Amino acid sequence: MYLSRNSLRSLILESVYQTLNESDPKVGTGKKPKGSGRRLYTDENPKDTVRVKFSSASAIRQTLTKNSFKSKSHKRQSQIINLIHQRVRAAYKNAKDPKVKKRLKRAYEYAKKRKEASKKKTQRMRKKKWN
Repeated sequence: MYLSRNSLRSLILESVYQTLNESDPKVGTGKKPKGSGRRLYTDENPKDTVRVKFSSASAIRQTLTKNSFKSKSHKRQSQIINLIHQRVRAAYKNAKDPKVKKRLKRAYEYAKKRKEASKKKTQRMRKKKWN
């Protein structure tokens, strides 16, 4: 059976459209791992979003004093602190300019301090839960 280029193209497009229409949900375009209801790289709950700044220690302090951050559970706050720590660490390692590297080092040290404080709080909460 011989198919022209246009008919082959239309068959492929039709198959792709059908597959896309069957997948759930229509919101978000990120990858969905097999067996998971969550999509990667997609903000499924924008109301839960906290805008994160990590360019300096003062920017991190501002992020961590926002009401949008403080209103989250400890578990979510720990995730956000961990995210800031990872990003500032990567930025610090990749920085070339000495001034930028110095600023990012201070930010990294502050983020590390907050991460350790968060870990200690988690341990206290777990200990309290078991007693």
